[in-house]
Amino acid sequence: MLDIKFIRENADLIKAGAKKKHLEVDINQLLAVDEKRRGLLSEVEGMRAKQNTVSDEVVKASPDEKARLIGEMKTLKETLSTKEKELAEVDHQWQLLMVQVPNLPDLSVPEGASDADNVEVRVWGDKPAIANPKSHVELMQNLGMADFERGTKVSGFRGYILKGDGALLNYAVWNFVQDHFVKKGGFTPMLVPSLVKRVAFLGTGYLPQGEEDLYKTQDGDFLAGTGEVATMAYYMNETLDKKDLPMKMLSFSPCFRREAGSHGKDTKGLMRVHEFFKFEQVVLCEASHEETVRLHEELTQNAEGLLQALNLPYHVVVNCGGDLGLGQVKKYDIEAWVPSEGKYRETHSSSYFHDFQTRRLNIRYRDENGAMQYAHSLNNTALATPRILISIIENNQNEEGSITVPEALRSYMGKDKIQKNS
Repeated sequence: MLDIKFIRENADLIKAGAKKKHLEVDINQLLAVDEKRRGLLSEVEGMRAKQNTVSDEVVKASPDEKARLIGEMKTLKETLSTKEKELAEVDHQWQLLMVQVPNLPDLSVPEGASDADNVEVRVWGDKPAIANPKSHVELMQNLGMADFERGTKVSGFRGYILKGDGALLNYAVWNFVQDHFVKKGGFTPMLVPSLVKRVAFLGTGYLPQGEEDLYKTQDGDFLAGTGEVATMAYYMNETLDKKDLPMKMLSFSPCFRREAGSHGKDTKGLMRVHEFFKFEQVVLCEASHEETVRLHEELTQNAEGLLQALNLPYHVVVNCGGDLGLGQVKKYDIEAWVPSEGKYRETHSSSYFHDFQTRRLNIRYRDENGAMQYAHSLNNTALATPRILISIIENNQNEEGSITVPEALRSYMGKDKIQKNS
């Protein structure tokens, strides 16, 4: 959420930012409602002040004067009640409009309407020379690593079951990521819930716009598609100590997405599933653009380091305006090479938000001058499974159908190769 004062003073800038993000928002309507809200608030506060004054006068008044004042109080109370109801209705309308206002994209964000317009910034690794690459679906089924048919029977569309070496490879990735960050240091490991209250989704910017992609419970809570939601809400309505900033967390959680709007896309295999698991880097830092940019690059490099350790070819793209979410100022996507498709596919996202999320969640700190500031927030996918298994399996496939286990995972797998009857 942006500061309403900033919106009032920079309406044209906000409109331009929304246009760059290809988002619809009526800033003129917001400003009109805001003006009405301020007027009503002034009236209500004036009436309340008068009510307090008259109450003090009643105590000191003569009997005749007291009767007159009580009559005035009754009329004032009725008028105040009407104005308070009107203010509540207008305030609700104001809140609904405020949560639709997008954050401003950074000047370095390229123009574009969709992910097709994202711009490549760097490439790493050599693509393996595989004459006729098999898909991860074929490889995993042949090696007894997954069962998609029974996964669908059990879980429905996009269902899957990892088994045998498929399950072990998934566990190996989890242990590898955990150990990588423990050795690196500086991050607090966290296991966070997927079942999260609505306020946390509003605070992180996933509601109201993204509701169609969320699973909702009968109690009105939601299942999160990323550990970022619970991790950010962990510090909701708290004042942090500046000396503890930046606060870096590595959160692990199950994740759930309905994949609304992706009908017909990646219907087979592990690319676009409803239930998955993810390690998420989440950072809270001081309200400094320079510090935020530095940490954004650091988090992105952390994710790249994992792919490099796994020897997976990838490239990094900077997302265009139309491929940014409501709150993101800037975002990188990291995409790993998928031989069977002959292209890179997204495995990581790395974003920063300035104070968009923390203003909504009321996460602040006191600066060196004693003034309260909203912290800045960032997040980045450390690694998500089972999607990353696609690139691991396909880039390490052998002609006879076996899979060479990446060196970084061998100690966790207890073997160098996955093959039939292994």
